Amino acid sequence: MICNMLIKDADIYDGSGMLPFRADIGIIGDRISKVGRIEARDAEEVIDAGGLAISPGFVDIHSHSDYYLLINPFAESKIRQGVTTEIGGNCGYSAAPIRGEVLEERKRSYRESYDLDLDWTDLNGYFDRLAGKGISVNYAALLGYNTIRDSVMGREDRAPGEDEIKRISDTILSGMKAGAYGISVGFIYPPACYADKGELIDSCRIVSENGGILATHIRSEGIKILEAIEEVINIGREADIPVQISHLKTSGEDNWKKIDAVFDLIESAIDRGLDLSCDRYPYLAGNTGLQAVLPNRVFEGGVELQIERLRNRETRRGIKEDMLKEMIPDAWDKVVISEVISDKNKDLEGKSVKEGAGIRGSDVFDFIFDLLVEERTEVDALFFSMSEENLHRILLKPYIMIGSDSGARAAYGPLGRGRPHPRTFGTFPRILGRYVRDTGLLDLPTAIKKMTSDPCRRLGIDDRGLIKEGMYADIVIFNPAEISDTATYEHPFKYPSGIEYVIVNGVVTVKKGEHTRALAGRVLRR
Repeated sequence: MICNMLIKDADIYDGSGMLPFRADIGIIGDRISKVGRIEARDAEEVIDAGGLAISPGFVDIHSHSDYYLLINPFAESKIRQGVTTEIGGNCGYSAAPIRGEVLEERKRSYRESYDLDLDWTDLNGYFDRLAGKGISVNYAALLGYNTIRDSVMGREDRAPGEDEIKRISDTILSGMKAGAYGISVGFIYPPACYADKGELIDSCRIVSENGGILATHIRSEGIKILEAIEEVINIGREADIPVQISHLKTSGEDNWKKIDAVFDLIESAIDRGLDLSCDRYPYLAGNTGLQAVLPNRVFEGGVELQIERLRNRETRRGIKEDMLKEMIPDAWDKVVISEVISDKNKDLEGKSVKEGAGIRGSDVFDFIFDLLVEERTEVDALFFSMSEENLHRILLKPYIMIGSDSGARAAYGPLGRGRPHPRTFGTFPRILGRYVRDTGLLDLPTAIKKMTSDPCRRLGIDDRGLIKEGMYADIVIFNPAEISDTATYEHPFKYPSGIEYVIVNGVVTVKKGEHTRALAGRVLRR
């Protein structure tokens, strides 16, 4: 048997969590044809992996590359980490299905910011656009409930009517039949922040009947975290759907002590039969839009009404009063502006809200309101709110997988702007370098399992995530002694070290740490 590619003398971590073994790997076409001893003369191309480790390609179970893959299909920041598959459509925000005013809003935004035209409305159309463009990573999709609700009824703070429920249900069913792996909801974001538990149960039943999961950014990760976890546990039970809690954390120092109660809730639900797991990134800052600090009522009706409210002096006073009930008074030095759209405010990138207010000679709250108005609400921010000790305890749990909560970016071009979270460039190498090799928190087989077979099993992707004969040849070859994240909050556009090769569907896509410009990724349909 002649192999197209042979990987010789590697220490194989097969993704199962078992100890490594030494063997060769033969690849024919896009599949692993043999794991064992293979003669070099039986291969067209040979990669000498002596002294290196091999694992399945990493699977980013919590990605936000939905539009970025069309802006730059090389997925530089992900593929150079060893990520070969991304799960998009998280936190309720998906590229499809999408219609109505939210589609027009995104068309304007992406055309102005990235010269990207959005020419689809359903999931099949989006998948066709991705496949036609070509991508360097595999991509699987969740349906974003926030996007679907927004498409059907806008950002309205009310329950959907009978006709709207049918349109939401039909959209979800169509998306599942098109190949989505489940549904996501961002309860903290509009318009899902206006949806109650019953509304989600009805939608999730459709997803469950079609073999999908529910991934959820819960309603609170801070003061009301326990109530928020109870809510999604109840949804999971009543809809009979597997639940994935996104980026599990206890946010805010006053809430760090709740971690034991969080674990008790999750583990008691698992013990009672709920199919429940979580994911987490290995950093202490979150990253989302600055507008997330505003009360939910500000978002009702869409961006134009939101901007109008933020401009109104009288309305501002009420918004400030509501924010003061939720925010710790000195928290603004822990919120850092990471990206704005206009050149006018580029000097604020990398500055805390407190520093920015000082630079502009403004009250903190007026500074936030003015900045959101000037940037048409498109301001990204870093929120430094988490505990290293709690992160350790979370990573050790067997039901935790690794997800970056980031989109694929690059150190050049339109995706090289701002100061994105370093998790964008470093999540997976940081686990293997800092939390495996340097601190010994995790052993290497367990860490790799959390990045490979666990997320594939979670989603029902049964032909990836393991080094095994017959599986797709998504493979990472790395140096365990050298693998490290190099991106920082101050200098985020830095690729990791120690990743030697990344193979996607049998095609070398990273070679000696450099991207080959291959576009061998595929759209994965459930």
